[in-house]
Amino acid sequence: MSTLLNLDQYAARIKAPFATLGVIADHAFVKAIHFLPASVSAKSPTFNTIAHLTAVQLMSYLNNPKFKFDLPIRLSGTKHQLDVWHSMQKITAGKTSTYGELAESIASSPRAVGTACGRNPLPIVVPCHRIVAANGLGGFMGGKQDDPLAIKRWLLIHEGYLLV
Repeated sequence: MSTLLNLDQYAARIKAPFATLGVIADHAFVKAIHFLPASVSAKSPTFNTIAHLTAVQLMSYLNNPKFKFDLPIRLSGTKHQLDVWHSMQKITAGKTSTYGELAESIASSPRAVGTACGRNPLPIVVPCHRIVAANGLGGFMGGKQDDPLAIKRWLLIHEGYLLV
């Protein structure tokens, strides 16, 4: 069964080496970033909008892994999800934390942290790829193709964490 994508929901679509990034934004905030198949075409955002700012900053990150995002975001979730997402934003490029370490820092469990990571609406900007297992990469919901960790691996290599 194939799923049809509603490409009209994206205010911008940015080509990345690992996927096309679909940006959902309104007049004030970035609401979501989705990993779309690489075959999905790019779409330029309207100039001087939040989607345009997001596209510029995503491209800046793709060109410079140390780029720091400064986007207007409004995360919506449970208190636990917000605690996880805010903690992830403190991890700088090239660094990681384990599910267990993050869980301990917010009085949670590693499995609950993993679940919150999987529900992160703004991957890359809220860097869930920087959360790894104690003995490996862990999971990553962004990578749903043949190699589910391909995107996570690419992002970590891009940031200088994984040297292959």
